Amino acid sequence: MKNSTRFQLMAMMFLLYFVWGSWYGQMSKYMFTELGATGTQVGNAYAAFSIAMIIAPFFVGMIADRYFAAQKVLGILSLAGAAILYVLSEVKDPDTFFWVILAYCITFAPAMSLTTSIAMQQVTNSEKDFPAIRVMGTVAWIAVTNIIGYYEIGGTALIFKISMFTAAFLGVYSFFLPNTPPKPSSHTSFSDILGLDAFKLFKDRSFAIFFISSLLICIPLSFYYAMANPSLTDSGMTNVENKMSLGQASEVVFMLLIPLAFARFGVKWMLVVGLIAWIIRFIGFGYGDASSEWLLYLAIVLHGVCYDFFFVTGQIYTDSKAGEQYRSSAQGLISIATYGIGMGIGSWISGVVADMYTVDNVKNWTSIWMIPAGIAAVVLVLFVLFFRDNKVKAAA
Repeated sequence: MKNSTRFQLMAMMFLLYFVWGSWYGQMSKYMFTELGATGTQVGNAYAAFSIAMIIAPFFVGMIADRYFAAQKVLGILSLAGAAILYVLSEVKDPDTFFWVILAYCITFAPAMSLTTSIAMQQVTNSEKDFPAIRVMGTVAWIAVTNIIGYYEIGGTALIFKISMFTAAFLGVYSFFLPNTPPKPSSHTSFSDILGLDAFKLFKDRSFAIFFISSLLICIPLSFYYAMANPSLTDSGMTNVENKMSLGQASEVVFMLLIPLAFARFGVKWMLVVGLIAWIIRFIGFGYGDASSEWLLYLAIVLHGVCYDFFFVTGQIYTDSKAGEQYRSSAQGLISIATYGIGMGIGSWISGVVADMYTVDNVKNWTSIWMIPAGIAAVVLVLFVLFFRDNKVKAAA
C-alpha cells in the first residue's frame, strides 16, 4: 500500500471519530442542562444510535456495497449528516430532539461500516496495516474531547456545531479518497446480515454463554456512555471531558497488552477480568466524589480493561470459533445483538433508572450506578459458572 493511501485512510478515520467524539459522550450533559430533559428522554436519545446500528448493516450490505462506490456513499451520508446536525443544534424540545438525533444516527451508523470497508479494500495486509489506520479514530476522540473539555463547552450546542463542520469536511474529503467500487457480484442476503447461519455455533455451550453475556453486558455499557459525563459533573469534577479522555488512552494501552494476556490467562479469564473491571468501575462512579476523586479516576481509566478485555477479546474469540465458514455471519450477529439490541435496551433502562433516583432535580448517583454494577455482577456469575472454553481455536 502506498504511503499516500495510508495517510488518506488515517485522515478518514480521524475525521469520522472526531465527528462522533464531538457529541456522543457529551449529549446527556447537554440534554439535562440545556433542554431540561428527563432521564428517559436522554436514554431514548442514546437508544436512537442503537436503532441506527441495527439498520446500518442492511443499508451497507444490501445497497451500498452492491450498487455504489463506498467513498461516494460516505461523502453523501456525511454531507447529509452535517445538515441534520445544524437542525439538531437548533432544537430546544427534548421530544423533537429524539427524532432529529435518530435521523442523524441513520446517516452516521452506516459511515462506520463504510470507512472500515474502504480501509479493508485498500490495505495490502489487514493485520499489519489496519490497526495503525483504526487507531487514528481513538486519537481523534481523545483530541476532540480534550478541546471540548478545555473550553468547557460540553453542555452547549457547540458540540453539535463542531461535529457539523467536521462532518461537512469529511463529506467533501470522501470524494477524494481512493476509489472503492461496488461489488455487484457479491451476494449479501437478509440472512447473512442477521447472522442466522451463526446460530449453528450455539450448539457449543460456551459460545452460547458468551453471546448471552455479551448482550447483557451492553446494558451497563449504555449507562457509562449515557450517564458518566453528567455524573462526573455533578460530583464536582472539573474539565470532565479532558479527564474522560483518559479512558480512551487506557484503551490504546490495554489493546497492546491483549496478545500477552492471551498467552498468560487464556480467553476465559481475560473475559472474567473484563467483567470484574465493569463492576469495580461502576462502584467507583457511585461512591467517588470531590473528597475521594481517585475513585472517579479509577473508574475512568478502567475503560481500557472493560472494553478491550471483553469486547475486543470477544471479537477475537468469535472469529476463532466461527472459522472461515461462519465468520461474517457470527460477527454480524454479535454486532446487532450488542450494539443494537443490548445497548438499545441499556440506553432505555439507564434513562428510567436515572428518573427513578431523581428527587427535586437532584440525582442519587450512588443508587443509579449500583444498578449497572448489579447487572455486571449477575453476568459475571453466569459466565464463571457456565463458560468452560479457555482457548482461542478455529472451528473445524
